[in-house]
Amino acid sequence: MISFHPRSKGNEEAFEQEIEVEGHLIDSMILTKIFDRIMDLKGDFEVLEFRIGKRKRDYSYVKLMVKGRDRDHLRILLEEMYRLGASPPKVIQAKLVPAAADRILPEDFYSTTSHPTLIMLNGEWIEVEGQMMDKVIVVDRESNLARCKFINEVKRGDLIVVGEDGIKVRPPERPREGAVLFEFMSSRASSEKPSVSIVKQIVKDMYKIKMEGGKIAIVAGPAIVHTGVSLSFAKMIRLGYVDVLLSGNALAVHDVENTFFGTSLGMNLEDGSVSLKGYRNHLAAINEITKAGSLSEAIKKGILKSGIMFECIMNNVPFALAGSIRDDGPLPDVITDAVRAQQRYKELLRGVRLVLMMASTLHSIAVGNLLPSTIKVVCVDINPAVVTKLTDRGTAQAAGIVSDVGAFLPLLVEELEKYSIK
Repeated sequence: MISFHPRSKGNEEAFEQEIEVEGHLIDSMILTKIFDRIMDLKGDFEVLEFRIGKRKRDYSYVKLMVKGRDRDHLRILLEEMYRLGASPPKVIQAKLVPAAADRILPEDFYSTTSHPTLIMLNGEWIEVEGQMMDKVIVVDRESNLARCKFINEVKRGDLIVVGEDGIKVRPPERPREGAVLFEFMSSRASSEKPSVSIVKQIVKDMYKIKMEGGKIAIVAGPAIVHTGVSLSFAKMIRLGYVDVLLSGNALAVHDVENTFFGTSLGMNLEDGSVSLKGYRNHLAAINEITKAGSLSEAIKKGILKSGIMFECIMNNVPFALAGSIRDDGPLPDVITDAVRAQQRYKELLRGVRLVLMMASTLHSIAVGNLLPSTIKVVCVDINPAVVTKLTDRGTAQAAGIVSDVGAFLPLLVEELEKYSIK
């Protein structure tokens, strides 16, 4: 529940409450989003105080009176404002309620955003660890720590944050320095953006992250193999620009099929012709790896000698292959338990500063749900709807590039070769 006090207007109650917001409100469009959301929800507001930062790094400050038509309407307005970064002038302690049983949440539990979040605990603001969207906040009283948890991680007695009181959300702000990728890529996906210059900027960001000791995760779909650019991806791994690979059964299967037979889905990748009885090649590939016991065992036995998965294993790049109901096989390395696969994805994403998503709708959206909004995301897909779906589901920081991965990836790797990190 949100704490607020209706004001008296003569003999009538006025359902209104003051809120305040501080930060780079204008150039990051935070204030515009707040105004728009109030009007979208048929509310009203009055600007009580507005201080604009005078210098580049100075914050701006706004105090608003938000007005609703009744108590419930005002509560909805305030919930939305707080999730956009606003807070009441007087902050009270976050409310905690113990979980009644494993995987059972208390009523009015707080559902997180992907933005950095703090809670008021014992008179001080505590930053929530492991920030992700659509999760709950669990507090450890002994260590004075708060962290995001999946519903299936909640145990009986866990202290869960409920309501909206004592919570502060920090939406991402526009970068303050330079015309970098994530400034001019602020619009929705478009095929008209300057692809070559964008690739060069992505490479510069990747190089900078690696030089600072950061990690880069790749989310990849089987189209990388289908379009004949798996050699480029393999080279990217050898160059040291892949720290984590997140994918599914299909990428690995068709990568192995390509290594064994030179085909993907039975099609010869050299000339595009259909291979004789090629329809069974991916099943034969699964069979060979299964006989070996795993991808790594197939390498040890000299069966698997090249390809994307070969390079990951030989270069000690951790990977997670999440299974689905449509998988053939699947390969022994595939995690068929969806909850366990989700946990493995989450583990491998620790310390990642940039995620490059290429030609994968489901895995890209799944990974997006596990990321705080502070992580840079680049999504490359020939279908603009993929980027739209990703941003609509909460990964608003994603920069979208509408391009065939078969054209994008070789260009990216060609630029990466100019920036040696090994």
